Amino acid sequence: MAKQIILGLVQMRCKDDTEANLGNAIEKINLAASKGAQIICLPELFRSLYFPQGEDTEQFGLAESIPGETTEKLTKIAKANKVVVIVPIFEERASGLYHNSAVIIDADGKMVGKYRKMHVPDDPCFYEKFYFTPGDLGFHSFNTKYAKIGVLICWDQWFPEAARLTALQGAQIVFYPTAIGWHDSEKRGVAEAQLQAWETVQRGHAIANGTFVAATNRVGREGSLIFWGSSFVSSPFGEVLARASKDKEEVLVVKCDLGKIDDTRQSWPFLRDRRIDAYSAITSRFIDRQK
Repeated sequence: MAKQIILGLVQMRCKDDTEANLGNAIEKINLAASKGAQIICLPELFRSLYFPQGEDTEQFGLAESIPGETTEKLTKIAKANKVVVIVPIFEERASGLYHNSAVIIDADGKMVGKYRKMHVPDDPCFYEKFYFTPGDLGFHSFNTKYAKIGVLICWDQWFPEAARLTALQGAQIVFYPTAIGWHDSEKRGVAEAQLQAWETVQRGHAIANGTFVAATNRVGREGSLIFWGSSFVSSPFGEVLARASKDKEEVLVVKCDLGKIDDTRQSWPFLRDRRIDAYSAITSRFIDRQK
């Protein structure tokens, strides 16, 4: 695997038109590839508006199987451009059983793996538990033509355990396809603080694990949410290598030197100094021993 690779993050505005959204994504994948991108990530649930703002059984009609229409079209695009593509999908696993998933398509057009979102939120305007069963595939890294990558999805980005377990399986880059934004009623200062917290926690994962982190968000107003964009790539040292705008569609193309992983881990040997003999309690919901 080459040490120098180029990532492409597709920050897009989604419409109430699944075919138009797919066409927009394909156009932006082609654009990213023309700019040299080798691994390209689309935002979470990119084929539709962010429907979990409410609970509506009609929205299950948006789900599709894997393989299905989206993977069929994007495997061809990946192969034609010789790029790896991370494709978020509203997966219908069986009748009445759905996941928030992502498929990893290699540069030869073959699917190399699938991730199902493990942490599923249930908050105002983010009623995902109504739609999605929590993932049961665990945390993994996937060998692709250009790098070994991990994929987590949106709410997963707040949990250090997810990033750690992905990194421990060799992921050099952790991708977070995302759909996150402000409630339109929130005060501006609070909203900005949320954005800063979102970026900071992910940069922390990059530092703690010595990996690159790449987060891809959508933009635009949908219902009560204003998606804040700000897609970015962090180095293993926590530096923001590139950041997109808050409100515009963009294709962010970012060069990454995978040699920085070794450099960072040798300087900050967190993996070496982990006390794995002392962490068994991490599987507890809460440690409430009586003194």
